[in-house]
Amino acid sequence: MSAPRTAVLQVINAPDRTGTRFALFALALGGFGVGTTEFASMGLLPFIAEDLDASIPSLGHAISLYALGVVVGAPLITSLTARVERKRLLLGLMVAFTAGNVLSAAAPSLEWLYVARFLSGLPHGAYFGVAAVVASSLVPRERRGTAVARVALGLTVANIVGVPLAAVLGGSLGWRAGYGLVVVIGLLTVAALALWIPRTRKGGGVSVAQEVRALGRPQVALTLLAGAVGFGGMFAVYTFVSPILTELSGLDISMVPWVLAVYGVGMTAGSLLAGPLLDRSIEKTALGAGAVSGVALAFFGLFAHSAVAAVLGVLWIGAMGALFSTALQMRLLREAKDAPSLTAAMNHAAFNLANAMGAFLGGAVITAGWGYRSPAWVGVGLAVAGLLILGYATRLHRTGGVPASSPVRTGPSWAYQAVSDLSVLLPEPAQLRPAAANSARMTDWADLGR
Repeated sequence: MSAPRTAVLQVINAPDRTGTRFALFALALGGFGVGTTEFASMGLLPFIAEDLDASIPSLGHAISLYALGVVVGAPLITSLTARVERKRLLLGLMVAFTAGNVLSAAAPSLEWLYVARFLSGLPHGAYFGVAAVVASSLVPRERRGTAVARVALGLTVANIVGVPLAAVLGGSLGWRAGYGLVVVIGLLTVAALALWIPRTRKGGGVSVAQEVRALGRPQVALTLLAGAVGFGGMFAVYTFVSPILTELSGLDISMVPWVLAVYGVGMTAGSLLAGPLLDRSIEKTALGAGAVSGVALAFFGLFAHSAVAAVLGVLWIGAMGALFSTALQMRLLREAKDAPSLTAAMNHAAFNLANAMGAFLGGAVITAGWGYRSPAWVGVGLAVAGLLILGYATRLHRTGGVPASSPVRTGPSWAYQAVSDLSVLLPEPAQLRPAAANSARMTDWADLGR
């Protein structure tokens, strides 16, 4: 059997160090915009409901439709644009993303908002997948981890700064200003990408058919399913965190942006915690994070009537969510390292399927009259279900019931960057051949996980 082909991306007229920094900033700025719009709706729900005369559960469907857009767009766009030059593709994705948010800000009705949020979600997964590959191609092999980390930082900053800022704007200027902020970020990103991202060409790589086949591997499919179900627990709560905090915890609406920032801090803490834990064991970290996520959701369900406990619960849920998503990303990298682009996109699709499922089920129990505490118990159920799926996959992996690809080496020589669901594992220079000194740098994704 022939060896799998590797994904290779070649940068034409590679920038100098300063130019590379600007290019990585441009990619991170796009991630900041995407991360902001993905979670901004949670803080804007009360303002949208009042303006459009809609119920909170019905607005949860708008969040679900954004997630559905990611689920549909990630594999579809990644497959259809496999031969498109990467800079051109990044620009197209960001233009489409910005247009979707323009439609969101202009929505005159709930139905219009539904369509706009779906369209806004379509470029999400493909953007992060392409941005990660382009970032890695801009630097020598020994600096890939740092490059992708800087791009992924956009997601973390979005949860600490962008999402709370959108909520503040929504409360002071109206909810449309929250999406207007994302439009401004999108336009700035388009300009930055056009100025600072170099053109690329593929020097041979993984075929679309090979990437699709990678998704059919049992361990890959089970990992994606565990994320799609287990992570839904977090979204069942986070989707409705604004009305939960005001109606159940008794916080003033002006405090919600600060609590959203606390969630971002929790995500950052979970990302930092992931490195040393994953250095010891990917499987144990994934299972432990999944289990503790369920405990965090149960804590929130039991004590959300207390404002202090609710804020602590949000912090805890954010930390465990980041740790769980990072561990699943590492597991996927190990099992599908020869097909990174589609797998990375599908990982975003899986987590946004969790978003859609969590928002739908959380809204359903609120509509049924079970109160704002009930989404937490939906979350516990989803977390347990995801944990069972992951436990089954781990058992098969350990017993050899499902063939797995070569394991990722662990130990103190590994460098980890873990931010939300866009995390990568890359070897440090001591384990790699020196990069060739030429005007074009090439990314060989087959080196990952060896």
